[in-house]
Amino acid sequence: MKRRMVLGTALALALMQSSSRILAADSKVLRLGWVTAQTQASLTPYIAALRAALVQLGYVEGRNLQIEFRYGNDSEEKVPELVEELERIPVDILLAQGTAVSIISQLPVSEPVAYVFSGDPVMAGFAQSLAHPGVNMTGLTFMAEELNGKRLEMLREMVPALRDVAVVANPEHPGSQLEHHYTDTAARRLGLRAHYFPARTPTELTAALNAMAASPARALSIFSDGFAVANRRQIIDFATTRKLPVMSGWPVFADSGALCTYGPRLVDSYARLAWYVDRIAKGAKPADLPIERPTTFELVLNLKTAGAIGLTIPQSMLVRADRLIQ
Repeated sequence: MKRRMVLGTALALALMQSSSRILAADSKVLRLGWVTAQTQASLTPYIAALRAALVQLGYVEGRNLQIEFRYGNDSEEKVPELVEELERIPVDILLAQGTAVSIISQLPVSEPVAYVFSGDPVMAGFAQSLAHPGVNMTGLTFMAEELNGKRLEMLREMVPALRDVAVVANPEHPGSQLEHHYTDTAARRLGLRAHYFPARTPTELTAALNAMAASPARALSIFSDGFAVANRRQIIDFATTRKLPVMSGWPVFADSGALCTYGPRLVDSYARLAWYVDRIAKGAKPADLPIERPTTFELVLNLKTAGAIGLTIPQSMLVRADRLIQ
């Protein structure tokens, strides 16, 4: 009898210890620090996609996950201060977005960094290659420079008589040279003339638009980056007043009044960021995790803008659209 009691007690203690270990493992909280120079409102759908993907991987906020969000509200100068705040918490992994990625690459951060970045990380100088970053940062790039040719094809499809296209581009955006090359190649193939209007500051943008008004361009293509997004209202209003169709790569431009956007499905890239979080949390080194390019794309057409500029969008494009803005 005593022997059975001893064995029973030992078994109960073993089960309690095992349960305690399971609870302890489950209660370990992964702390993520999100930092961006943009506003919270501009990133709401993308943050939702990231959160949903983290849940699918087993990370639940309030149980084993904590996310600290820091927004620069369109001020890049705030990013170093926001990073310092997150490091004081501290956090296990930094998640960086947009121009904050370039800034963080220059800071002495010790935490691993996973990011979503609009430009080319190699040209930006913080990755040895896409296949092997070689540094304590990795993630996803939105750069799909080959799509610039496809956008010109779509402009020609919507405006068959088109001959001259204005291109607004930030020459300091890593990868803009590649976009320039693909645009030139496609323009020659289509019999178009591309007129470039570089702008990296608000003053330069105003000057570029003034010069564009005197050019023969009858359509406008915008290279997508943080500067273009921040100043999209000025560019789109300029074009709409002159009834110029505007094409770009990210849906935010179509939502803001551009005629058409064709480019990466950004919510998928933000959701994919959760995979990097999971890998790094389980011990993988960012230096060894390849940087991914976009794999899914979407076409968004703004029918309200088409009516405002007196343009009829071909049925062939309407049926291909992933989303129509009425």
